[in-house]
Amino acid sequence: MAKSDPIPELSQVPVHVGVIMDGNGRWAKKRGLPRKLGHKEGVKVFRSITRRAKTLGIKYITFYAFSTENWKRPKDEVDAIMDLFEKNLDEVKDFIDEEIRVRFIGDRSALSPTLQAKMLNTEKSSEHFTGTTMILAINYGGQDEICRAVKKICESGTSTDEITPQLIEQNLDAPDIPPLDYVIRPSGEMRLSNFMIWQAAYAEYYFTDILWPDFTDADFDEAIIEFSNRARRFGGVK
Repeated sequence: MAKSDPIPELSQVPVHVGVIMDGNGRWAKKRGLPRKLGHKEGVKVFRSITRRAKTLGIKYITFYAFSTENWKRPKDEVDAIMDLFEKNLDEVKDFIDEEIRVRFIGDRSALSPTLQAKMLNTEKSSEHFTGTTMILAINYGGQDEICRAVKKICESGTSTDEITPQLIEQNLDAPDIPPLDYVIRPSGEMRLSNFMIWQAAYAEYYFTDILWPDFTDADFDEAIIEFSNRARRFGGVK
């Protein structure tokens, strides 16, 4: 299917989709290119899939952009990724023009002050939109998020008897965003890699061998059609 193809017929649409953008480096290596060029191509796909999600009526889509473990990568690659974040936040006006809300999750304290300021400004500029929300997970790890939530609860003086799953959820990075319905991971890897492990408790999963820079709107449609045909029980019986 091409980008101009009509919206597929869907019996159910996920409210919140998570995407683990994987395979940028391998895509570049296969072509004899520097890994950072793979990330640059991946940004183009991220932008296209965000727009396709809006077209399909998906309310929330979260992209795993940079994990707490990604700091272990070569410095020049990490620097290139951070430069890409800053450049694309400068260019995010097109999302705002299309009334797509932009938010971020993750520990911002390790990011540059300039990037933090741009992230905050982008969130404020789009906070009044009520259609599709795009969330970028930057310096994010599911375990780290839960640890930070528990620390906040402890620092508030809450007793252990008062700690509930609901209280932990209220202290996560974006407590107002619903849990994940669906997690899509390209590149052939079949693991969650510390991505939104609390929010993905009852998510459906979709794995494909396609490397992220080669992932098209048609591939996204195919994944959403697959979700549409699944039966979700949430621990019960239907």
